[in-house]
Amino acid sequence: MKSSAKNINLTSVDDLFSTEESRADANREKIIEIPLTELFPFKDHPFKVVDNEAMQDTAESVKEYGVLVPAIARPRDEGGYELVAGHRRKRACELAELETMPVIVRNLDDDAATIIMVDSNLQRETLLPSERAFAFKMKLEAIKRQGERTDLTCTQLGHKLNEGKKSVEIVAEQAGSSRNQIQRFIRLTELIPELLDMVDDKKIAFNPAVELSYLKPEEQRNLLEAMDMEQATPSLSQAQRLKKFSAEGKCTLEAMCAIMSEEKKGELDKVTLSSDKLRKYFPKSYTPQKMEETILKLLETWHKKRTQQQER
Repeated sequence: MKSSAKNINLTSVDDLFSTEESRADANREKIIEIPLTELFPFKDHPFKVVDNEAMQDTAESVKEYGVLVPAIARPRDEGGYELVAGHRRKRACELAELETMPVIVRNLDDDAATIIMVDSNLQRETLLPSERAFAFKMKLEAIKRQGERTDLTCTQLGHKLNEGKKSVEIVAEQAGSSRNQIQRFIRLTELIPELLDMVDDKKIAFNPAVELSYLKPEEQRNLLEAMDMEQATPSLSQAQRLKKFSAEGKCTLEAMCAIMSEEKKGELDKVTLSSDKLRKYFPKSYTPQKMEETILKLLETWHKKRTQQQER
């Protein structure tokens, strides 16, 4: 039988002389310089990129030393690349008037990209409550979807959602937080933007904000009006009552105004005297405890004198 030349597979010259090391190197991720105009933000990116003093400092550092940590991006079907990690670095490059930045390009599905995007930003020290809220929600949803898939290996997902752990427990563990706290942060995503902005601006405290998130959107809009009318923000106990009223179908604008017009117990019972105000009346050697003891003695003397005057 005659052999056919078509069945002969010849090894290429490159394959003959390539080493295992060179072949491994070809599979390693490469850092490439990509024009800023070809880098696009991640869809629904929850972290704010603000031109504040910290950003100006970053831009100055980039101008002097370049980008020390490459960004991560993935190819887009419509061309260019979607940033997964590095949105603030890209903005710093723009302010530094650079045209390109170093990027590691990876082929990532939506869920894997979301998890990397969230984790790379959660490491920052200063994050707004709204940023944490939407980041935790996005990561939780991505992990849940990964857990439902059947095409994932153990190494990809850590033994299929870490041997039966619930998705929220994985998010909490990786964030160094508790399951309850993660769920409370995610509740903030139910607030209308105006109220969530007030949480970021520290006009509404975190705990009351969680309770207010159970109000229906229309009730939340009415609450804004009630807060404006009474020039007050809800305390925790007031927010809890508003939540109860909402569940009972009694959360009307009138009821909200009545609650918001109340004087808060803390405002009625609490008197604060700062040490700066008191220090000038006492020797430098006096401790805060000694100052308090002296004030109470003076008040007691004043009270006795006032009582005697009233009895005359």
